Amino acid sequence: TEIDWKAYMQEVEGFANGTLDYTQLKGDTGPLVYPAGFVYIFLGLYHATGRGSDIRLAQYLFAALYLLNLLLVFRIYCRTNKVPPYVFFFMCCASYRIHSIFVLRLFNDPVAMAILFLAINLFLEEHWSWGCLLFSLAVSVKMNILLFAPGLLFLLLQRFGLLGCIPKLCICALLQVVLGLPFLLVNPIGYLTRSFDLGRQFQFKWTVNWRFLPEDVFQNRAFHAALLLAHLAGLGLFALHRWHSSKESILTLLKDPARRKPPFPPLTVNNILWQASHVCPLNASAKIVFILFSSNFLGVCCSRSLHYQFYVWYFHTLPYLLWCTPTTKLAHMPKVLLLGVIELCWNTYPSTVYSSLSLHICHGLILLQLWYGTAPTPVSHTATTSRKRTATSKKAQ
Repeated sequence: TEIDWKAYMQEVEGFANGTLDYTQLKGDTGPLVYPAGFVYIFLGLYHATGRGSDIRLAQYLFAALYLLNLLLVFRIYCRTNKVPPYVFFFMCCASYRIHSIFVLRLFNDPVAMAILFLAINLFLEEHWSWGCLLFSLAVSVKMNILLFAPGLLFLLLQRFGLLGCIPKLCICALLQVVLGLPFLLVNPIGYLTRSFDLGRQFQFKWTVNWRFLPEDVFQNRAFHAALLLAHLAGLGLFALHRWHSSKESILTLLKDPARRKPPFPPLTVNNILWQASHVCPLNASAKIVFILFSSNFLGVCCSRSLHYQFYVWYFHTLPYLLWCTPTTKLAHMPKVLLLGVIELCWNTYPSTVYSSLSLHICHGLILLQLWYGTAPTPVSHTATTSRKRTATSKKAQ
């Protein structure tokens, strides 16, 4: 359980000793491949744990991080009011793999996700500038946070329009420059290619999701390109048909919000009935969470490879993705079963053909219920008028 922790400590030790050339920061597992925020945070842990030697103290610190992460997640879920309380038991107690990622393996993924959930809490409180700052900080710890970026961009455009969105994006970019500045001044190409390497190859022996493929297909660039196209297509479809609630073109997001038409017509009786007929009416907080979580989930589904520590990328979002759509009493058990099968897939080591196939099937089922469970189904004007006349006739009788 100490392999990655020791490698992290070796990587930041070079920086502690004055090395600013990013290509020279290495550990037993290879070169440093994370952005500068990772270096600063784990440098603090390096000094707090006696140059990384006090692993027990590090585990206590990560246990505290785990509790803080749960608090942030619970706060998000309380704002959306979508998930039944009993599901939180599974989130807290039923995942051996998540406990291992946080407290035993001491990966950087939980650090990035905790910061991300803090940013989402700020978004829900309408503190968009601070939220963007924290979002960028999370990206600087690990790049998987960029899977939330398409959803965040959509929200910023929806909330501020194109011109109002630019300052928020500048906050994100400026923090990356500030954090990476010591390394950019010494070897900018080395820093950018190491910390933001989008073309990095993954080892087949660690893959959780593509074990059923031959290794040559797994490593094939054409396969990677196909996954990227599928990811972009999924984002486009969700943005056009599930995230965008207005009847106007999605290009209206570029306008100043004050100049747009309201997403719904004035509140007449017929229009109230139309809005109530949506399969999944979402309040403002729930809409923000839905867009961010579904954006990330689409990226996870189309990932070139998922390693065991990557489970934390979306584990705490799964209950929302499953329960944000309408659920009958009989439908609760299949959703709990889906959580159980996904957990079983992530606890199968090494992964097998059956575990990876099962994981894709579960992901596919979640995508289907997100797509069909959040589709608006407006009641036709004729049907509404007919019901209204019938009600009036009965009242008159």
